[in-house]
This record gives sequence, C-alpha cells and structure tokens, in this order.
Amino acid sequence: MSEQPKFLRLDSSDNIVVARDHARESEGFDAADGVISANERIDMGHKMAIYTINEGEPIRKYGQPIGFATKTIQPGDWVHTHNVGLGELSHSYEFCTSITEPPRPSKERVFQGYRRPDGRAATRNYIGIISTVNCSATSSKYIADAFDESILAEYPNIDGVIALSHKGGCAYEYGGTDHRILARTLAGFAEHANIAAYLIVGLGCETAQASFLAEEHNLVQLNVDSEVSKKPLIMNIQDQGGVAKTVQRGIAVLKELLPDANNVRREAIPVSEIILGTECGGSDGNSGVTANPAVGIASDLLVAHGATSILAEVPEIYGGEHLLTRRAINREVADKLLERIKWWEDYADLFGAKIDNNPSVGNKKGGLTTIFEKSLGAIAKGGSSPLRAVYEFAEKVQEKGFVVMDTPGYDPPSVTGMIAGGANVVVFTTGRGSCFGCKPVPTIKIATNSLMYNRMVDDMDINAGTILEGAGTVESVGAEIFEKIISVASGEQTKSEAQNIGDEEFCPWTPGPIF
Repeated sequence: MSEQPKFLRLDSSDNIVVARDHARESEGFDAADGVISANERIDMGHKMAIYTINEGEPIRKYGQPIGFATKTIQPGDWVHTHNVGLGELSHSYEFCTSITEPPRPSKERVFQGYRRPDGRAATRNYIGIISTVNCSATSSKYIADAFDESILAEYPNIDGVIALSHKGGCAYEYGGTDHRILARTLAGFAEHANIAAYLIVGLGCETAQASFLAEEHNLVQLNVDSEVSKKPLIMNIQDQGGVAKTVQRGIAVLKELLPDANNVRREAIPVSEIILGTECGGSDGNSGVTANPAVGIASDLLVAHGATSILAEVPEIYGGEHLLTRRAINREVADKLLERIKWWEDYADLFGAKIDNNPSVGNKKGGLTTIFEKSLGAIAKGGSSPLRAVYEFAEKVQEKGFVVMDTPGYDPPSVTGMIAGGANVVVFTTGRGSCFGCKPVPTIKIATNSLMYNRMVDDMDINAGTILEGAGTVESVGAEIFEKIISVASGEQTKSEAQNIGDEEFCPWTPGPIF
C-alpha cells in the first residue's frame, strides 16, 4: 500500500479524491498544479477536496454530482456530512442512447449443476418447509431441526432441510398487495430450482392461506426421477391437532422424500443458465471503487455468455437512474424504472421520511456521504450491458441479460426477492463487513478493502482491496469473481456456507400497513 499514492481520483472532472488508506494530516495528492496536502486525517474510503468548492456548488465523484457544499470547502479539507448536503439534482434523462452489447465469447462455458426434470438448472439441492405465517414458524423449525447430520449423512446429495419462516402472513387485506407479494415470494422459493421438494405448513386461520398460495401460483411437486407432478402437501396446525402432531407428521413426510431428493447427480450445464443476484451491504467509500465495478465486470462476462444478472435495491439506484435509462433497450423498460423510482419517492413521503436516511450509520463511517454517492457506486454492479427488463419484487425473472428488480435497500428482503425471482447464485459486496447467507442459494462475499478482508477472512471469499494496492485491477478481480461464480455454482462451498449461515435471512418484504 505504501508504494501507491494515498489518494485516488476517479474522474478528471472530480473535485474530490478518495483515500486508498488512512491518510495522516499533511499527506497529499499530487495534482496537476501541485500537491494538495490533507488539512486533517482522512480515513480510508473518505474524500478530500482538491479544489475550493464554494457553498452551493456540487461535489463531484465518478464524474457525477453526489451532493452540494453546505459551506465553503478548501483544498485539503475532509469532505463529508459536516459540509455536504443532498440538494436537488436536475437530471436530463436520455433514453436508449448508450446500448452496447458485450462481445460473445468464442467458447461456451459450463458449470456442474443439477438438472431438474422440468429443465431448470440448480446449484444446490435442499428440501424446504414453507411457513405461510409466523404462527407456523416454530413448527416449521422443529421439523427442520429433526434432520441433523446423523440423518442427512445417509443422503450426501442433499444440502439440508430448511425452514423458510418469517414474521408475517396475517393482519393485512386478503388478496391485497401485501398478501400477493408474500404469496409470490413463498411460491418463488417453493418453485426454486434449488428446492428439490417442499412441504407447506400453516396455522389454519391466517390471511395467507396455504390453499390461496397453492392455487394462485399453481404449485406442484415434480418427482426427482420423472416428470410426474402432484399437488404440494399442505399441513395446517389446527387441522392436524396441534404443534406436536404437526411436527411428528411433517418429519415422517419429509423422511419419505429424502431418497428421491438424494437421487441427483451434478452434470455439465451451460453458464447461460446462471441467474446472478447482486447485492451490496455494509458499504464504504471504496465499494464503488473496487468490489462493485469488479462485480460489474463479472456481470458483463455472464451476460456475454447468455446468462442473467440482477441489480436490485431501487432506493440505491436513486440519483443514478439516469445512467440506466440510457442503457434501457426501449422506452418501456426505461419508463418502468422511473415509475419505480417515483413509487419510492411517494412511499417515503407517505411516512414523512426521505430516501437519504440511506446511507446507514455504518455506510457514513465508511466514507459514504449521500444516497447519490451510494447509488452511483451501487449501480456499478450492473456493469455496462443493456438493461433488458425491470421486475417488481419477487417476480419470476425470465429475461436473459442485465435486469433490475425493485427491492428495498435492506439486504435480507432484497436478496429474498432476487432468490424468489430465480437467482441461483448471489454475490454480495461489503466494505464494513456484512456477514450474510440466504439458503437455498450460495452467497459469495467480496471485500472492498484489504484491512477488512484480513480482519474477517473467515467470512470473505474474495478480496477486491487488491485494486487499491495496485496488486489487481477492476478487470482482473472481475474475472476472478466470474470464475468464482462458476466454481460455486458447481458446488464449491462459500465462506458463509461453511459456517452454516442462511437459515435466518429469509425475509419477505411487506411494504403496506399491518392491521
């Protein structure tokens, strides 16, 4: 790190630079017209002014405005929340003006996955217990807990039995928006390629009736070794005679499913059948400098192979959406994105809130100042491929290529939505050190800086901090992420899987009121 300049300028029009490492007072940036020395300590990922920025003038990073000076900022000053405000951006939207198709590779790549009888491609092999309501969550967990290593040791091709339990399922309008979002999410997990078989457990009197879920989404179970389908098994606690009897029967039913679920073998499947979910959490000022743009490279490589890559967290697109409308393949796709942006503005206003409550406390400690700055860095995960579709939360993703899904900027529901939509691998960037997994899909964790990577090496799969040190480039780390995606899709265990993380992160989104 000592051989690299302390500060990095990301675009020639920027009036700030970003600290590669903790910079002491008087350490400087070698600008064209002389060295700009820091007037105080500038922590890693934080910003330093290299020009005088008068009150009301924009702060520029990535060549884009990320906020406005709330007082005059001198060269060498620390630039952060104490002297930067959000202000109003006046974007001039362009539509479909920057569409560049990634070059097709000369050789098709494959991963070693599971081919389901109906043709879907799986990266893992789980049995799921779908809980319709919080009132059946405990029963679902009791059933799952019965399948410990002593039982599953006889079924080496089964990755586990998971209880998909949550805190909702009642006290909202029957058939209303929240009910349908929950049903869509539960159905997305039940039908996910990584779920070999499933059981639905309800209470019996809840709003989120199991019968509604099964009928609304035409749920069926496919036998592992044939294309014969059957209706899913539904157990309501009130009908079974209580928790103990429900658990007893649930265990017995799943034991009968184990041999069929185990009867799978990995085989070569084209990389084009990977659906990648991209997420950033616990971000810092280097997220948009290292890990996120490297994920963008991997995303473009996957898209070039015919695969799908999902960019989520629309509140973390806010302020940078004008960059995506230029990449939309048509005006309809662009307008759908802007409609979702407007929905979030109205949603925040409804509660007297502002979208700029994101960045979080940890994001700001890591150097992120405004939502505009965070969004510009987050969008980098989407690479440069054309934007082909915009999906609502947990909608089934059917389009190949780069797409957006409307999820909140909170990691558990965001990843839950992408998995419900079909994501079979997740990459998750972090600068502060988020620890995350979400069964039944593997999560690859990517550190934005080496200090955190080395401190939390048991949780991080890839260190993008090498980019700051000059030991790697965005392109080389992006290629490393691409190869890791293929390896993990083929069965390589991630750090979060090694620690058995992922049972508690299933988190359906409920945007509406609870009565």
